[in-house]
Amino acid sequence: MPKDFLKGAADHYDVVVIGSGLGGLTAANILAREGRSVLLLEQHYKLGGLATWFKRPGGHIFDISLHGFPHGMVKSCRRYWSKEIAESIVQLDGVRFDNPMFSLTTSFDRKDFTNLLTTQFDVQHETVDKFFDTARGMNFYDDQAKTTGDLFEEFFPGREDIVRLLMEPITYANGSTLEDPAITYGIVFSNFMSKGVFVFQGGTDKLVKSMEKVMKENGVDIRINCGVDKINVGTKGVESVEVNGRTIKTDAVVSNANLRSTIFKMVGEDKFDSKFMDAAKEVRLNNSSTQVYMAMHPDDTVPRETGDLLFSSTADRFQTDLLLSRDITSRTFSFYYPDTRPETKERTLIVSSTNANYSDWAGLSKEDYEASKQDLVDTTLDALEKYVPNARERIVHAEAATPLTFEHYTQHDAGASFGTKFEGLEVSRTLPQQISGLYHAGSCGIIMSGWLGTINYGVIVANDVINQLNKSAATSPVA
Repeated sequence: MPKDFLKGAADHYDVVVIGSGLGGLTAANILAREGRSVLLLEQHYKLGGLATWFKRPGGHIFDISLHGFPHGMVKSCRRYWSKEIAESIVQLDGVRFDNPMFSLTTSFDRKDFTNLLTTQFDVQHETVDKFFDTARGMNFYDDQAKTTGDLFEEFFPGREDIVRLLMEPITYANGSTLEDPAITYGIVFSNFMSKGVFVFQGGTDKLVKSMEKVMKENGVDIRINCGVDKINVGTKGVESVEVNGRTIKTDAVVSNANLRSTIFKMVGEDKFDSKFMDAAKEVRLNNSSTQVYMAMHPDDTVPRETGDLLFSSTADRFQTDLLLSRDITSRTFSFYYPDTRPETKERTLIVSSTNANYSDWAGLSKEDYEASKQDLVDTTLDALEKYVPNARERIVHAEAATPLTFEHYTQHDAGASFGTKFEGLEVSRTLPQQISGLYHAGSCGIIMSGWLGTINYGVIVANDVINQLNKSAATSPVA
């Protein structure tokens, strides 16, 4: 008989959390810490969503998620997780840019960027300060008609080199483009500009395992290999979820799945009013990505001055369509040195990341798909040669992941790396107004994407659920 992954699970929980991305994990932990009974359901056999890892023979452990997040992660992890997790977050010293316009290394904070812009790019100090202050002052309620491109044209008209410097890392971090609302850039950019770029020392394997330990201590009932088929809704709101042949009752559901999957697949259009559905149908998915995971020989490494993050490009100028093209001109290399995982075998790992369109991969035959994956590996090794001489001979393992890979393992629609575009946030936030007890904490709206954004969205939604449950208890007949 197949294993019963729900064995021992209760018939009712205060809250069911669907999905174990960072937003789902954080929401589950906060709710359990507040004394609520919480069931966390994950369709995969590992927790973490895109913030997870995989192993390969030879002691190679690869992080799947993107390398680098703002300093705000320290505060969020200390407050909502544990002191130990927060203290494992360390700064990346070397963020490099190498493209036809310029080549430089930065600590990626406001002081260093100000110095670069005023000396190397000849911008007036007053203009730089005003740009940073404007970005820092942006919030969700600002004008959404102003695009990121408009913002750059206001402060740095005609300066494509500056656009490239300020834009490429944010595009890498959360999929933002020049065509998106300026606030989606400004809020995320100012987060990074506070103190630079950080990473979790020990890798995502240590991070997720530490989070799992904290959740269990707080009483979260964690179940893997449990994909939710349906969220059942009655006249008063959420009633239950259907998973692995069981119906489990609950007072609230927090979906950490893709927003569109939550609405169209798990709940169903007939449960929402027509105006809401019109808005939901207009929500666009964000782009996906391709990755090439490479491991060096155990006795080999690269100099630290190679950098931690390297934004490389052969394109003459920065263009959104070029970042998504199958004809790859821009690659972000993440270098994982032996001290990234100091408690394991010494390994130097390199991951190449490129934004990608799902449609470029979805229609390929099996043979063409495998050939395209191999071509992705080969061309990436060619590009790496510039920074790691004789890379082909020194890399002992290399494999590629595509938008189809991410769709398969995460069940994200079209393998979306950052959920939905900006308009998804309003739809996500208004779900409980449509159906009492239904919440969404998945990556959406760019602001609520990436490591810090999804954790903070989990916090926001957990507090919303707590308020709802408290109100329900206060107005119930028993109360």
